Amino acid sequence: MRKQNQEIKNTEIIENILSTSGICRIAMVDNGRPYLLPFNYGYRDNCIYIHSAPEGKKIEVLKNNSAVCFEIEQTARLVRNDKACKWATRYRSVVGYGHIEIITDFESKKKGLEIIMAHNGAPESIDFEVKQVDFIVILKLIITSITGKQSGNWEKQDD
Repeated sequence: MRKQNQEIKNTEIIENILSTSGICRIAMVDNGRPYLLPFNYGYRDNCIYIHSAPEGKKIEVLKNNSAVCFEIEQTARLVRNDKACKWATRYRSVVGYGHIEIITDFESKKKGLEIIMAHNGAPESIDFEVKQVDFIVILKLIITSITGKQSGNWEKQDD
């Protein structure tokens, strides 16, 4: 990381970003070209869970190459200024690498859905319809490395 003073080294903060954010962007490799998609997700135990249809471009791309890069921002806010070159962004985010397993067995899919729902504020006890669980797959992103970064102005109070 070029700006070492902006690196988040505190693992509790990184866990907080992973546990409280809403969107995860995942970059895959499609025949040597990047393919990037945003997802709502769930996070638990160093893994990111996403629900998906069992067929489509992303599934084919992941079957060919399960290695991914991901990005999650906890917050990003434009800070305006009277002078054009004084505008800034206040942000806190993580970028990581890993690989995705496509989960197809019923009980593991149900567990993945529970993690996604809990992450997004659903009640703990959820009844899923069997046909809904049968129709989807769960993409389980196993994180192998991660770094956190925040803007240099992160600690400044809002005006």
